[in-house]
Amino acid sequence: MDDRTVRLALERHWDASDAGDFKVEHEIYHEDAVLVYPQSGERIRGRHDIQESRFVQPNKKRFTVRRIIGSGDLWVSEFVLTYDGMPSYAVSIMEFRDGLVANETQYFADRFDPAPSRAHLVERTDDITPPR
Repeated sequence: MDDRTVRLALERHWDASDAGDFKVEHEIYHEDAVLVYPQSGERIRGRHDIQESRFVQPNKKRFTVRRIIGSGDLWVSEFVLTYDGMPSYAVSIMEFRDGLVANETQYFADRFDPAPSRAHLVERTDDITPPR
């Protein structure tokens, strides 16, 4: 699978995630894929259980992809996941095997104000566009 094909598959995945299309969202995963959420100490094994875990999640979710980078079998997506109107900043690291995701690790962070000690050094922005 070439990089352009993987990027298109990832865009389809995130678009389906945002639309709540659970079938299309999970087509990207191997049957034996593993999803890890380090902050909550969760490991979910298998495409079916990954899909079920997201289907039963009660919050209204929206996904805004900031960027997708990678090549070969390793890809990173940076996105804002909004649960019921509250943004959480996230990174998804996906490892592909035979053109499908075999392992994914997702990290989440909530927004916070800069520390007073560096407030005079920062440029404040609500823009979610990554720097170039």
